Amino acid sequence: MAQLPRSELEMIAAYGPHVAHAQGQRLEAGVEPDRLVKTHCCFCGQQCGIQLKVKDNTVIGFEPWYDFPFNQGMLCPKGVKRYLQGAHPDRLLTALERDPASSGGFRPIGYDAAIQRVADEISRIQAQYGNSAFGILSGASLTTEKTYLMGKFARMCLKTPYIDYNGRLCMVSAGAANKKSFGIDRAANAWDDMLHTDVVWISGANVAECAPITTSYVWRARENGAKIIVVDPRITPIARTCDLYLPIKPGRDIALFNGILHLMIKHDWLDHEFINNHTVGFEAVAEHVADWTPKRTAEVTGIAEKGIQQAAEWWGTAKTSFMTHARGIEHHTHGVQNVLGAISLVLASGRIGRPNCGYATITGQANGQGGREHGQKCDQLPGWRDLANPEHRQHIANIWDMPVEEMPQPGVDAYEIFRKIETGEIKGLLSLCFNPKVSLPDSDYVSAMLDKLEFYTSIDFFLNDSARHADIVLPGSLQEEDEGTVTQAEGRVIKINQAIECPGEARQDWRIIQDIAQALGRSKGFTFDGPRAIFEELRRASKGGVADYSGITYEKIEAQNGVFWPCPSDDHPGTPRLFEPNSWNPVAKGAGPFYFPDGKARFNVAPYTPPAEDVDPEYPLMLTTGRVISHFLSGTQTRRIGPLVDQYAEPRIELHPQLALRLNIKEGDWVTAQTRRGEITLRAQVVRTIRPDTIFVPYHWAGQKSINRLTIAAQDPISKIPEYKVCAVRLIKATQAPAYASQLEPQQ
Repeated sequence: MAQLPRSELEMIAAYGPHVAHAQGQRLEAGVEPDRLVKTHCCFCGQQCGIQLKVKDNTVIGFEPWYDFPFNQGMLCPKGVKRYLQGAHPDRLLTALERDPASSGGFRPIGYDAAIQRVADEISRIQAQYGNSAFGILSGASLTTEKTYLMGKFARMCLKTPYIDYNGRLCMVSAGAANKKSFGIDRAANAWDDMLHTDVVWISGANVAECAPITTSYVWRARENGAKIIVVDPRITPIARTCDLYLPIKPGRDIALFNGILHLMIKHDWLDHEFINNHTVGFEAVAEHVADWTPKRTAEVTGIAEKGIQQAAEWWGTAKTSFMTHARGIEHHTHGVQNVLGAISLVLASGRIGRPNCGYATITGQANGQGGREHGQKCDQLPGWRDLANPEHRQHIANIWDMPVEEMPQPGVDAYEIFRKIETGEIKGLLSLCFNPKVSLPDSDYVSAMLDKLEFYTSIDFFLNDSARHADIVLPGSLQEEDEGTVTQAEGRVIKINQAIECPGEARQDWRIIQDIAQALGRSKGFTFDGPRAIFEELRRASKGGVADYSGITYEKIEAQNGVFWPCPSDDHPGTPRLFEPNSWNPVAKGAGPFYFPDGKARFNVAPYTPPAEDVDPEYPLMLTTGRVISHFLSGTQTRRIGPLVDQYAEPRIELHPQLALRLNIKEGDWVTAQTRRGEITLRAQVVRTIRPDTIFVPYHWAGQKSINRLTIAAQDPISKIPEYKVCAVRLIKATQAPAYASQLEPQQ
């Protein structure tokens, strides 16, 4: 069983999070680094260029990389302080084996012995229960080479259908909708197309905190005359400087998009030539939105009619425009429908596939784009091929030199993997840079399922909150300890360069996976000598697919400061802007710019459905969750970086002054939020930047401070993304501070 071997406090004392501040060489201004290494930030999907200062095999600081085109030297607080995760006191330097008798719950174990133990347990479980009794959870912040290898490891080495990744919690609603509408899942444009556009529409994207450098593009567009429309339940920092703010009720985005399209049709703000020549399905969508009058739209969304009408006029009459969105409209049980509604506004305007016009989802994780293209999703093969498609299966089986009949069929999403643990179908689990105990909804259930496993092994560079349940922990690699590629938010494939060696007995993740394969006696296909060799096989595997990387090389990436896929040949420059007139793709084959046999984009009817759990007299408020600028995802890294913890030390409950007055709550009071799944007590943060019927809590913390103990596990039926952005909640003033108020603070 994978139950916690010791109390949480004892494990934190031993393995952190402890906060690290700059000291020694990192504080000495006159220290000259041995070298500067051009690479990229390890956090969000913008993947800003950065130069790491290296001395004595330690990253001691950074210098701006002004020549990298996306960020031009700019960085957010996380990028500025990222180097403090290196040489950290919590860094895993050895493999660990569960030992309840040890004060920290684990004891060091030799690397080779740990690998053999993992292999023995995989063999035992698969021999006793079948291949599918072992599952894999992988990460979307890994290099593309690693994500490719993980998909191959699951399907060729373990022959299990059960692999999925934490991008399931991020990009899949946008990906499914893009596939339905365009036949391809990628931002249609580089951000440069935003700079000279008439209107920028931002829905559910707190770009100033979650994708800060994108704010620069928005502000420069505004300075060039663009109108900025922001749709969000909170007046986020980007909303404070926009031209039109629409304070939508959480979970009602498709109603707004339908209402905007209704007005575009009513006033004939349509590009009929584009609709007729390059799309199908408009008539059905037009019929569907006929009932979405401004009055009905206002009633459902909570937005004033005049705001809806103004947004429709600005968008409808613009000559150029850029539509972008993020998790705010995607983390819903109807997240795919929300995205389809946004795309309908783009297609109806005809403003796509040409300069200064664009559409893009803002990618969340470091490799959220590349991580969903090459095989670690439960239904996917490299090159954005479908695992259930016989032709696609045969292509990859040929590359891997394996019998196609031995390749498993599609598995299930990340949350469903835990449901299969509950039913006993999955007995063992391996995770790589995934912290499901914090990041999945209704996370007390997730913890219970980790406890139920017969064997669990985690690969990571810190002992994350989920790894505390593990039987074996294998010490993996930080981004700067390896090389490889990632694909950033625009679709630009870029190069991560190794700056330092792994410390102690830590290993690069791809080496660990291959060592497990060798210990299993299944080393065929897992003898790569480095990431470059993995990438060369990935190039061949992706050739002819929608996500075609076959013309991309490490040398071309560095020469061009990144290459936009698709790039189908060595002499192809890459594709910064999709869907341009007369463009060619392997699906349409010249029939049109979109990735369907007829070359035309698809309008999709997107009906409005309320959230899975709406307000009622017992739970009268809406809870929504998200990020803050100084932290990232489950906080495994940022809760260990002192200056970032100093900036935002603990989660708080944001609420409006009207709600605070009604409940007799003042700034800094302890308040308890309760949902049908649990409760959390945090300090109140009274702000005027949120709807009075909504509270907001960031999700980067673990244990008793984890808001995902309260969120609902309802999922979109298509994308299987959880509904993080809305559930019913009630709020009461606490009579005293919680017992854990001082116990689980980051350790100094």
